[in-house]
Amino acid sequence: MARPESNGGSRAATLSDVARLAGVSLATASKAINGRDQVAATTRQRVIEAAESLAFTPNALARSLTAGRTGTVGLLTSDLEGRFVIPILMGAEDAFGAGQINVFLCDARGDAIREQHHLKALLNRRVDGIIVVGRQTDPRPSLGHDLPVPVVYAYAPSDDDTDVSVTPDNVTGGRLAAEHLIATGRRRIAHISGDPAYAAAQDRTVGVQAALAGAGLELVGDVLYSEWSEHWGRDASALLLASHPDVDGIVCGSDQIARGVLDTLRDLGKRVPEDVAVIGYDNWEVLATNSRPELTSIDANLKQLGRAAAMRIFDAIDGIEPDTGVHHLPVRLVIRGSTIPRR
Repeated sequence: MARPESNGGSRAATLSDVARLAGVSLATASKAINGRDQVAATTRQRVIEAAESLAFTPNALARSLTAGRTGTVGLLTSDLEGRFVIPILMGAEDAFGAGQINVFLCDARGDAIREQHHLKALLNRRVDGIIVVGRQTDPRPSLGHDLPVPVVYAYAPSDDDTDVSVTPDNVTGGRLAAEHLIATGRRRIAHISGDPAYAAAQDRTVGVQAALAGAGLELVGDVLYSEWSEHWGRDASALLLASHPDVDGIVCGSDQIARGVLDTLRDLGKRVPEDVAVIGYDNWEVLATNSRPELTSIDANLKQLGRAAAMRIFDAIDGIEPDTGVHHLPVRLVIRGSTIPRR
């Protein structure tokens, strides 16, 4: 196949031309040209060389994405003030900005009627796609399949498996937390978490118990569930240590709970991490880095989650068949002084 002529020829090179010449998919070509993650260095170089040989530029990418479209995407959230939502929106907006896509942000404030109003407004603006960002990881109602544009659900997955959803892997997060305590020599491990009605609380517990079972250990006492607060962390840890004073590791379902646990351990004269190691969840830096000692935590990679949602919108705009279902994206362990003594 002859290469498209880029200067004075019949037409300018498109992203499809670059992908074809480099021998990669449209999605991979888009990621490589925009410097996004999850592209091997050799593949990225091959795509760049193909783009250069065709005189294809990021501005051409923008034109290829927006040809015949408005070049806009809607971000529809239910909780704009939520600390989980903001980094997801930032990650998505970063990705759209790199691809020359403008963003309309709408906050439904948890109101289904308001959400429908915003959805209608976005469609009237002829956006090319919509990302729906939830406030928690529990499944939410699907917007349905009658919409004229692609929809991706982020953080809160759709309850319809034929939709496209991305959410943090909380089961793996719970497992990573418990495995880290086990690796530091802890054998008497307990778990304090938040509201048991939340999918996040249940998923993290599944991961913790799986890690303990894999090491031939059992959880000390029952999982202590209540609210996602420092107050609960203080009360639960006091109750736990009164019944099981030999506990040497505590996995907490959130950083707020972990902060409360640290308070109680200090009040009881327990050294952290020498006597009891503590790990939180969410890696809320304002809490984790100002704790005494600084708090080891699980980071849900929320900005990356937002970028992943945006990339799936890019794929849909490029006409790539969506990979439907719920995609559980990687989380990571951030080690600080609450589990490993500082030297």
